[in-house]
Amino acid sequence: MMRILQLLIVLCVLCDPLLVPAQLERLKKFKHAGSVVTDTPMIEIPAGEFLMGLDGVQALEDERPAHRIWLDTVAIDQYEVTTTQYAEFINTVKRELPWQWEAVEPSRHGDRPVIGVSWHDAEAYCRWKDKRLPTEAEWEKAARGTDGRFYPWGNQAPTNQRANFALGARFSYDHVLSPVQSHPQGASPFGLHHMAGNVYEWVQDWYAIDYYDSSPDRNPSGPVQGQFKVVRGGSWSDLPKYLLTYGRFKLPPDTRNSYTGFRCARSIAQ
Repeated sequence: MMRILQLLIVLCVLCDPLLVPAQLERLKKFKHAGSVVTDTPMIEIPAGEFLMGLDGVQALEDERPAHRIWLDTVAIDQYEVTTTQYAEFINTVKRELPWQWEAVEPSRHGDRPVIGVSWHDAEAYCRWKDKRLPTEAEWEKAARGTDGRFYPWGNQAPTNQRANFALGARFSYDHVLSPVQSHPQGASPFGLHHMAGNVYEWVQDWYAIDYYDSSPDRNPSGPVQGQFKVVRGGSWSDLPKYLLTYGRFKLPPDTRNSYTGFRCARSIAQ
């Protein structure tokens, strides 16, 4: 019996070296953790204009100029995608496991945002859910509303009640990531949680430092190509200046780290 078990393990690893035995067992734990995996509620962001970016010396070069754009109606996940939800995905679809996945304990971390996923991983998950990543403009409107506020909750400085931020650089699922439904005081005008802090979020767009100079004024979706993808929102390790609703950041799309996750969007038929 032991020799058969060893052979099965070897064959499994040969078929997919990314799924080592301990990780296979971890996937089984998610399947039998006793919690029901449900879809994240989606919030409809109505069509209309909003102010994107910022003018003046406070804005960085890639955040200027402030410009009004029109966006069609879109639905966006109220919460960041969790480890439990992502586990359902990798239990179903053959995919490279997230970085740091061996540290995930389903009973304790199932409601934490998934981290260690690349842009390609995030995009694949959204497609699997019949969704997509939000565009950068859609993300900013969902976080900022239509009044040009600096943070999702308004213009007041971040506090621990409003956001999960400024926790240093040492990662731990237990100590730095907050449940995705936490911090309701920091929700955006549309009711989305953690649009500032917890984890940066991948969006659809390629990054260009001067994109605002030439972006269309209706449903912009970013440059057609690039070296980096945009991430938004700041993370558990960042200072308040990185949590601004108009702040733009970039990462190579293959990046997997401890401070970047995502949420999904869906177009609404007009």
